[in-house]
Amino acid sequence: MGRLIAYIIFLWFIIPSLYSRDSTALGPDTAFKQLSISLDEAAPGTKTGICNEQLQSPVLVRVTDEFGVPVDGIQVSFRIIYQPDQAKGAGLSHQIITSDSTGHAQTELILGSKPGAYRVSCRIREGFPDNEVIFQATANRRNWILMLTIGLFGGLGLFLFGMHTMSEGMQQSAGERMRSILENVTRNRIVGAGIGTVVTTIIQSSSATSVMLVSFVNAKLLQFRQTIPVLLGAAIGTTITAQMIAFKITEYSLLLVAVGFFMQAFSKKEQLKSVGYSLFGFGVLFFGMQIMSDAMAPIREWTPFIELMLKLENPLLGILVGAAFTALIQSSSAFIGIMIVLASQGLISLDASIPLLLGSNLGTPVTALLSSLKAGREAKKVALAFLIIKLISVFIFVGWTVQLGKILLQLTPEASLPRLIANAHTFINIVLMIVVLPVTPKVASLVDWIMGRTKEHEKISFTTLYLDHSMITTPSLALNLAKQEIIRMGMIVRTMLSLVLHPFLDKDASSLNPVYIHEKEVNYLRDTIKDYLLGISRESVNSKRVNESFQMLYSLNEFEKIADIISGGLANRAEKWAVKDYEFSKDGKKDLVEFHQKIEKQLKRALVVFEETNLQKAAKMKSKHKEYRSLSQELEKQHYARILEGMKESIESSKTHLEILALLSSIDSHITNIARIALDWNQKAT
Repeated sequence: MGRLIAYIIFLWFIIPSLYSRDSTALGPDTAFKQLSISLDEAAPGTKTGICNEQLQSPVLVRVTDEFGVPVDGIQVSFRIIYQPDQAKGAGLSHQIITSDSTGHAQTELILGSKPGAYRVSCRIREGFPDNEVIFQATANRRNWILMLTIGLFGGLGLFLFGMHTMSEGMQQSAGERMRSILENVTRNRIVGAGIGTVVTTIIQSSSATSVMLVSFVNAKLLQFRQTIPVLLGAAIGTTITAQMIAFKITEYSLLLVAVGFFMQAFSKKEQLKSVGYSLFGFGVLFFGMQIMSDAMAPIREWTPFIELMLKLENPLLGILVGAAFTALIQSSSAFIGIMIVLASQGLISLDASIPLLLGSNLGTPVTALLSSLKAGREAKKVALAFLIIKLISVFIFVGWTVQLGKILLQLTPEASLPRLIANAHTFINIVLMIVVLPVTPKVASLVDWIMGRTKEHEKISFTTLYLDHSMITTPSLALNLAKQEIIRMGMIVRTMLSLVLHPFLDKDASSLNPVYIHEKEVNYLRDTIKDYLLGISRESVNSKRVNESFQMLYSLNEFEKIADIISGGLANRAEKWAVKDYEFSKDGKKDLVEFHQKIEKQLKRALVVFEETNLQKAAKMKSKHKEYRSLSQELEKQHYARILEGMKESIESSKTHLEILALLSSIDSHITNIARIALDWNQKAT
């Protein structure tokens, strides 16, 4: 009996004490339930507020049992467990709240004096699983919108400057070679697309590639139809930039800036200087991305911005925004870089990114359209074809942007969102090439139909590509622009020289039409560049700059004299030769082709000498001139020998044969004068 009484006393006093810890608020029905606590994300407002002010969103939690049923009467403890260093004034309206009939308990958070993260622990009693959750809010300065705007636009400025600098450095190191490749693009569509991809990858701008194509077609160096595969390749090439930007190397941006600066500042080789300039731009680009990323961090939970980003998941709205923004900054790579910054902060989804990418594709042709405004009809066709190609990409993908996102996630499930955006850009343009490349003739015909028939006597207008009269007040920059324009003029003269021999060999004078057009363009460029250089001379008091401008004038005149010999001498004789029944002998034709090729190489060397002030090559040109003069005399002797042998073709073609040799020799003399100018002015400078 005594044992029974003792057992009852044990149950009466000991067992209730086991449940008395942290359970004073539990009723008889809840004491033995398994409870859990969770944040209620349905709380109004945002989790971002202003320092020293109450957060708009309450700290709201919900207590439920193991079946998810709300439990009332449970005490919830709230406590600030983290705040920025030296923050003052942070607090809670209540630290202990009892859950209501819906299981909710809430308190208000007053943010402290310092910006940054504030964390609040929300707990129920010990012993239950999921008995604690952490609520986090961010405090911003009162002028946070102003600071965000400054950081965003400052970072964007650095980003665009870095993009421009990187592209400019690439073009300085390989630009002329790229122009030369584009000039010689073949009619093979696959090769043309490959060339467009390579060129755009190197110069980092599909807009620059399209502008070059517009200028080449305007200068009659290319046919409009040849440019369409190149434009498709350019679309692929520009995706390489996005792939590079998607690499998270912002931590090393300042290292790239430092390496690029020292390469550019201290290297003696122009090629290394250009590479350094590109690296410097690449580093500035990523540094700008980092600044933009940090500046936009506060809006990750700002409701108006989140709602705006959600609206961009609408394909039509996203396409319009992407097209407008790309047209405004005239760089799809720059716009995609901004998208990648947003993605790195979790501010944009993949579903919103794809319509923006399509819009960016649509906005890219704006630069080509602007550059074609003053160009001829054929050049305008290039810009229009570029726009049509981009429209096709929109029509292909606009109906299944969400499905495309799912495909990319399946193909690269471990890729980050920035990488997925870059991959989507590449995928869109690869599919575009696969679809359009086989039907480029149809696209060309469509453009021809839209533009209408060509007028029989369309007025040919010429323009400069590099001269900027606003730069004359800065002579060093203006001289560089004039130099680029003279190089362009030299390339046109080189084209004239390459075309002028064909009528003699093929008896077809129709190929001389471009020669006469180029001759008019050379005359236009001569007058325009001469006025520009004289304007620089009047503006500059620096004797070195004045001398440099006069040196350019001398070279300019030599190029113009060569063009005159080609159009006034060789082309006129070619017209007369084409209607005659005479033919060159087999050996005579071989001699003319060989000598013509050597003079072409000499002109190519002259362009390098002029562009790079390459004194070693200039000296080589002088020795080659002597060699070619001797060769000309030797070829004359061989011609006379064939006449003495009684060879009919040599006798009939003698006058024309000797005139061609003499005119080519005269061209060689003017070409060599460009080398002499470089050598003479270098001696005066030293």
